[in-house]
Amino acid sequence: MTIEVEEDCRRLGIFVATSSAEKVKVEQSPEELRREVESIKEEIKGEDLTRNPVVRAYREFYWRIGLDPTKVRPSGEALRRRLINGRDFPFINNVVDSGNLASVRTLVPIGLYDLDKVKGTPRITVSRGGESFHPIGGNVDSLSSGIPIMRDDEKVMHVFPHRDSRLTAISQSTTKLLIVAAGVPNVPRELLLEAIKLTLYYLEKYCGASGKEVVVI
Repeated sequence: MTIEVEEDCRRLGIFVATSSAEKVKVEQSPEELRREVESIKEEIKGEDLTRNPVVRAYREFYWRIGLDPTKVRPSGEALRRRLINGRDFPFINNVVDSGNLASVRTLVPIGLYDLDKVKGTPRITVSRGGESFHPIGGNVDSLSSGIPIMRDDEKVMHVFPHRDSRLTAISQSTTKLLIVAAGVPNVPRELLLEAIKLTLYYLEKYCGASGKEVVVI
C-alpha cells in the first residue's frame, strides 16, 4: 500500500517513510524484547535530549503547527525521556512495543496501523474542520481546520505526527500492518528509512512478521 502526501502538507515540509508487514502474531512481549529495553536504558542514561538535533527538529515543527512540545512531546522524545528518567517502558504487546523500540532508538515517531481496517489509499492532508477523530485512550474530538492529518477514504487515522486513532489500532486479531514514520524539516530521509527498517527487524524478530519494501514519500 502506498501513501499520498498532498501539496499543502509538502509545503509544511512533511514527508513519510512507509512499509507494510503481514503474518503478524500479536502476543505479550517476550523476555528478549524486555531485555532490549533494559539495554537501551543503560545506553541512554544521563543523555541531554535538548541538544539532540532530531529532537530539536520535531520540536520546531510542533511550534510551527501550533503545538507546545514541552506539553505535548514528540513520541520518540517522550519514550526516550521516560527511560532516561527511570520510568517504566509502556509495554502494550509485541507489535506496539516493537514500533516503540524503534522510535526510542531513532527518535522518529512511528505509527502502526491494522491494514485490514484501512479503506482506500491513506493520505497526509490538512483537516477541513469538523472531522471526527477517535484517539486511542481519549474521547472523540471534532477537529478544527488546518491540522495535518492522515486519513483514508472513511476516517481520520492519525493527527500528524503524535496521535493515532483507535479505529485503525492494533488488536489481538491484527495480522497485517501499515507502518509509517513521520518526517519533518531537518530530519534526514536516511533516518526515516532506518526507523522503518528497524521496526521491520523488530516485527520479524518478535512478532513473526514478514516485511515488505520500504519507500520514502
